[in-house]
Amino acid sequence: MSVRFNVVLSDDLNRELDKAAEEGDTNKSEILRKAITLYLAARDGRRRGLKIGLVESETQKLETEIIGL
Repeated sequence: MSVRFNVVLSDDLNRELDKAAEEGDTNKSEILRKAITLYLAARDGRRRGLKIGLVESETQKLETEIIGL
C-alpha cells in the first residue's frame, strides 16, 4: 500500500532539490523517501544515545556532527 501526500517547499529548497535530482540522476520523490529514511534512522539512533555525523572515509575522523534532527 502507498500513501500520497503534498508538501510545500520554499522556492530555494525546491531549486536545490531539483539540482540534487539532476546531479544524482534520480527524482525528487526518491530523494524525499531517502531523506525520511535517514531522519527515522537518526531518530532511532538518538533514542539509543547515538549521534549522526559525516566521517572522513580514510581516517574515520568525524568531520561534522549533525544536530537538530
